Amino acid sequence: MNTFEEKRSLLLEMIAFSTVDGKLHKREYEFLSIVANELGISPAVFNDFFHQELPQIAIKSEFGRIQQFYRLALLMHSDGILHTKEEGAIQQISLDMGLNPVATKRILAIMKKGSNPMIDPKVLLQIFQEQHN
Repeated sequence: MNTFEEKRSLLLEMIAFSTVDGKLHKREYEFLSIVANELGISPAVFNDFFHQELPQIAIKSEFGRIQQFYRLALLMHSDGILHTKEEGAIQQISLDMGLNPVATKRILAIMKKGSNPMIDPKVLLQIFQEQHN
């Protein structure tokens, strides 16, 4: 992720997703804040993003789309409450990104079953690779 616009787009998509259930949980905000910090976005600019509209900038690489899907999945689990609107929204977002629906459903099921939603990056990529065959 190189440009400010790409970083902005990523965060705005995550912000929009975090409020799909009608509220922004404190843990969701904290998670988003950590992502913003990792991307080098200042707290003031990050907070301003909550008042901006979502631009449509497509993520070109499949790896980038998988990363974004996984970030959204982690965000979905960050408040400890799995809302049905979140599940529907993440499935639609992953379809819009062109990700394989079988792989995304499998990832979400693994995250839901475990006591910790984190998935080893190698396993995550392997699941998507299996669907290419």
